[in-house]
Amino acid sequence: MRLSNLADYAVVAMCAAARHCGGGRTSAAALAAETGLPVPTVQKLVSKLSAAGLLRSTRGSGGGLQLARPAASISVADIVEAVEGPIALTACADGGECSVDALCSVRPHWPMINEALRGTLAGIPLTQLAGRPAVDNPPLRTPTQSARANAVPRATQ
Repeated sequence: MRLSNLADYAVVAMCAAARHCGGGRTSAAALAAETGLPVPTVQKLVSKLSAAGLLRSTRGSGGGLQLARPAASISVADIVEAVEGPIALTACADGGECSVDALCSVRPHWPMINEALRGTLAGIPLTQLAGRPAVDNPPLRTPTQSARANAVPRATQ
């Protein structure tokens, strides 16, 4: 099983956004620079993450992007589902077609397996991945160069 590049990039971008917690705002361009992701990819992610209620965008002077809720209450499952849709390991578990559906004895068990996977991802808060304690504290004052140095370069999609 492998997540799409876009889901991976969404987690990376949300970690960078979480480092701006505490009311600090950032921009898609700043997130792109901090993470090494292409600006168009970050803009696409911002759109999906905003639609899912994970990011909030404010226009105008003093505007920008910020987390829509505390980082501790955003999980990896939330981020993945914002980009990928519901977590489902097989097409049949998500209502899709299957050529052996009538003979399949495993199909009734896929919802349990999917929920176990989702539960695991839901148990990982954004704060854990962003290098912050599980309790929201004042924002870390990390220079942009440090964030860029710690970012893993990402290839374009």
